[in-house]
Amino acid sequence: MLRVFAATVIATLFCAPSFAQDTRSLTNDMIGQWELSTAGRDKTCVVTLKGDTTPQGLKIELDKGCGDALPFTKNIAAWSVKGLDIVRLQDAKGQPVIDVTEVESGIFEGQRPNEGVYLLQNLAAARALSKSTDQLIGDWSLVRDSGKTICGLTLTNTETDKPDNFAVYLKPRCDPLVATFAPSIWRIERGELLLQSAKGEIWRFEADDNAQWRKIPESADPLILVRQ
Repeated sequence: MLRVFAATVIATLFCAPSFAQDTRSLTNDMIGQWELSTAGRDKTCVVTLKGDTTPQGLKIELDKGCGDALPFTKNIAAWSVKGLDIVRLQDAKGQPVIDVTEVESGIFEGQRPNEGVYLLQNLAAARALSKSTDQLIGDWSLVRDSGKTICGLTLTNTETDKPDNFAVYLKPRCDPLVATFAPSIWRIERGELLLQSAKGEIWRFEADDNAQWRKIPESADPLILVRQ
């Protein structure tokens, strides 16, 4: 019996750090901006999850208008991770306002009694979802942060040999930086707009608040994709 008890204690001690590591990992992954919405995304609220500790839990900030769009958010005072995969938006007493679990990469789902399903998803990805591929088709300019245009290009709906990959064409007189890169394919992937060259090199762009796409990671001289 003593051997069994000792083995159980040892197993518990070894398992506990693993559980804590998983919890810390999810907490770190969640820090940033997210969109909380109804299942149909007809009502949305932007929340910022932070790693700072408060008496109520981890710090959370909600954009103005959240209370009007989703009245229950008025009760949210903090957030936390429960178990291995539950993200809790909680009130000042630590009670759940809504619990969500990951159903796809970067997309969490939860229910409120008598209200239905709500989604919590990465803000950049949510914004990209609101911009369908069809809306992105057309002429764009690659512009420096200074406002200087260095290249024009056309995003088409012409499919390539890979699903959800479409042809892109450069216009004449592009800056050597873009001409050398020579993108031939574009697609939306995990909320980002990707330009890919024939050699497989990829430039990634993230949607901003001005209906533009900024190249990431940003350099000292940022590059922006702007609709012509």
